[in-house]
Amino acid sequence: MTNNILKEIKESLAVLSIPEKAAFFPKFFKTGKGEYGEGDLFLGVKVPDQRAVAKEYYAKISLSELGELLSSPYHEHRLTALIMLIHRFEKTKNLATKEEIINFYLKNLDFVNNWDLVDTSCYKVLGRYAFENQKENLLRDLAASEKMWHKRVAVVGTMHYVKKGSFELTKEFVTQNLHHPHDLMHKANGWLLREMGNKNEAELISYLNQYYKEMPRTCLRYAIEKLDEDLRQDYLKGRI
Repeated sequence: MTNNILKEIKESLAVLSIPEKAAFFPKFFKTGKGEYGEGDLFLGVKVPDQRAVAKEYYAKISLSELGELLSSPYHEHRLTALIMLIHRFEKTKNLATKEEIINFYLKNLDFVNNWDLVDTSCYKVLGRYAFENQKENLLRDLAASEKMWHKRVAVVGTMHYVKKGSFELTKEFVTQNLHHPHDLMHKANGWLLREMGNKNEAELISYLNQYYKEMPRTCLRYAIEKLDEDLRQDYLKGRI
């Protein structure tokens, strides 16, 4: 059964592939514009098409089969697997089943290794679970990891908190990682602060006034992106 359903999913995606789109991504990465791994392979399947395949198969596939799809070298296979995982998490009301999904997600975290995959899956599964079940330590343990992707997953996981109007965990993790050496972490931090500002601009401004001078430029640029132009310029000029 495993081979059959995985074969069906992979064939469904292959039929939707666009060779020109697949050829674009390695070039995109090599010019420094992307966040994909050097070894990633691409089918060129559009995300709406991946979502359609995920919707068709998420109830039929087991977690072990999802694990095989998530460990594929093809980016579209991994993203489709995570979209199916989100569907399973959102549809189940059983806490034990949700915990099983969370354990699966954590076990396979190293396959969730670029921005598309973190953004798509993390706050919708891990962040929601932590928020709804008072499991903040789960995110804190990831934030304390030596692995950048684990730290980044923890930061992005707080998006669910932000959407619910709770900002303290986001501010805690961003502050911890202000001096992280990698620009991808700065991007994640800034993205979360921007979303916090969308929810409560006064909260963001209060945080910026305390920390903006020590923020890496990427973090600050994302954080102030939605503010008024005059205010953005004030923060940028304050760095000179």
